[in-house]
Amino acid sequence: IDLTQDIQALQRLTEAAEKAKMELSTVEKTTIHLPFITADKTGPKHIEKELTRKTFETLCQELIERCQIPVEKALTDARLEKSDINEVVLVGGSTRIPAIQNL
Repeated sequence: IDLTQDIQALQRLTEAAEKAKMELSTVEKTTIHLPFITADKTGPKHIEKELTRKTFETLCQELIERCQIPVEKALTDARLEKSDINEVVLVGGSTRIPAIQNL
């Protein structure tokens, strides 16, 4: 299904993706369910897709790796090792992703 020209469908898909991202912060898998996302000459189309945390983290691997760079730079600049850190305060929505917390 090509939804690139359907603004309303893209909005629904974006909202469902955000919801799935939040859910995967606390559970191992979730289901993206979008009934009647669009229609064609054969009738209405639906999306129902299970997404696991492992698959989500694989899809986001490049972004996760990019988050590690400033952390390592801060440690280097401060002349510290990971073992020197007792506590880290994480701020922002993406910091709830377990893969980010494990950096």
